[in-house]
Parts: sequence; structure tokens; C-alpha cells
Amino acid sequence: MEPSIQNRVREMRLARELTQEQLADAVGVSRQSINSIERGRYVPSLPLALLLARAFRCPVDDIFTLEKKR
Repeated sequence: MEPSIQNRVREMRLARELTQEQLADAVGVSRQSINSIERGRYVPSLPLALLLARAFRCPVDDIFTLEKKR
């Protein structure tokens, strides 16, 4: 089975007291894109994942994890 990608974008955004709009502005996407990522409906591109890591000042692996489906 294909692995799934889990993310901590919402958790990390809230810990930094950012709105979806503020995070979206910081990485150059729409608020709707951030919402879709947080809900697991959209897996960001590598460049966007790197921009999110830069915005959160952490490694990409702290935000995104690869999990095998059972």
C-alpha cells in the first residue's frame, strides 16, 4: 500500500499564534491552501514544504511524516 503523509501544520501554526492567512502570506499561498494542507486534503510540493519549514524555523521532518497505510 502507498504510504500517507501526515503533517503538524495546524498544531505548529496555533503554537505560534498565527492565523491561516498570516501563514499563507508568509509562504506565498492562499489561506485555502493552508486549510487544505491542515486537513490532509492536499500534500504540498517540496518547495512549499521547505517554505513552511523556513516559516516555522524547523526541519521539514518536524512538520511532515511518512506513515505506511495498514
